[in-house]
Amino acid sequence: MLKLISFYKFVKIKSPIDHKLTFKKFLIDNKLKGSIIFSLEGINGSISGKQSNIDLLIKFLKEKFLFKEFDTVNECEVDFVPFKRAKIKIKNEVVPLNELFNDDKYKFQNRVDPKDWNQLILSNDVTVVDVRKSFESEIGTFEKAINPKINDFRKFPEYFEKLSDDKDRKIAMFCTGGIRCEKAASYLFKRGFKNVYQLKGGILNYLNNVPEKKSLWKGECFVFDERITVVSNSKKGNYLMCAGCRTPMKKKDIHSPKYEKDVSCPNCFDKLTDKQKYRFRMRASQKISGKLKSNSLQRA
Repeated sequence: MLKLISFYKFVKIKSPIDHKLTFKKFLIDNKLKGSIIFSLEGINGSISGKQSNIDLLIKFLKEKFLFKEFDTVNECEVDFVPFKRAKIKIKNEVVPLNELFNDDKYKFQNRVDPKDWNQLILSNDVTVVDVRKSFESEIGTFEKAINPKINDFRKFPEYFEKLSDDKDRKIAMFCTGGIRCEKAASYLFKRGFKNVYQLKGGILNYLNNVPEKKSLWKGECFVFDERITVVSNSKKGNYLMCAGCRTPMKKKDIHSPKYEKDVSCPNCFDKLTDKQKYRFRMRASQKISGKLKSNSLQRA
């Protein structure tokens, strides 16, 4: 059985670039696919493969960076490896906020377990904020949640500044796996907000641990892999990815006159120029030609 694991760890790394080749080779040698970000403030990854090989990666990461446990781990079984290749990315921050996560005083305060999340967000005095990108909120979100319509996480401080007149306000934040909330919560605590809560392990942890009948989640959860979206128990959802604009679309959209395989969907058809559509058609034809050539060589 194949597994998928998502994880992050805030740990200081002096020279992230030094680890790129070592871990790229490790992933390839152990037939693991997905991506790991190494940054000055820590590690963020999503990897899929055999459980035994994932265990080796976890052991290697802990030994290399001298920590005992990840800050958060979400894992599930998958029917296929939902990544095309192994990638190692080097960044200044695991999540860009223009502020490194380096103050342990505020680390992991007010993390709320999925079993307690419903009670919190149903309270009338709690402001529920989705800190993901706007299109992700439109695919699925929690009841009562505000979509700030912000696609650049670095602009979230501007949004929270609007709330700064009431720093006793209760704010409950959530994101896909929890890492955005860790940074946002730390940012707010340091600026005097007293009642900031975050969903432990993010939406993925909630979907894996709260029965569907009791769930306050509405819709599907976008994920950054070939599954596109997931639902309860991390089962693959019902969205496809448009090859033209690289945004999710519903399966019913393939029946739209504005849908063209590998070119456009109802969301982008009117936004694309004729030149762009032509380029996408040429790209699609080249892929088909490449596959036919590969198949003929294999038969030869």
